[in-house]
Amino acid sequence: QVQVVESGGGLVQAGGSLRLSCAASGRTLSHYAVGWFRQAPGKEREFVTAINWSGGSTYYADSVKGRFTISRDNAKNTVYLQMNGLKAEDTAVYYCATSRRYTGAGSQRDREYDYWGQGTQVTVSS
Repeated sequence: QVQVVESGGGLVQAGGSLRLSCAASGRTLSHYAVGWFRQAPGKEREFVTAINWSGGSTYYADSVKGRFTISRDNAKNTVYLQMNGLKAEDTAVYYCATSRRYTGAGSQRDREYDYWGQGTQVTVSS
């Protein structure tokens, strides 16, 4: 059974930083692309960023480019999301998900991911 767990969320002032972590059990995360998505109250879930299985390719939504950085430590079976310059509009529940495809490239489409975490709340106060 695969479990994906996010951590690192919290309350931060606008302009501040947070680092989210995504860990998985039951799956060797280093063999799969990982994506981060977020859902704000009253809005649909949206793509934030993704990283391919090796860490050699990354993808970002325009709204977070230049502020967020995705990375992975395959030795620790963990993917990170460093969020700098946080804005009130970044407030959301952030979800981590692993790709359906072994050694996949990563995708903005949520249907390309099969295992999802429960989410971690990020709240940015203005």
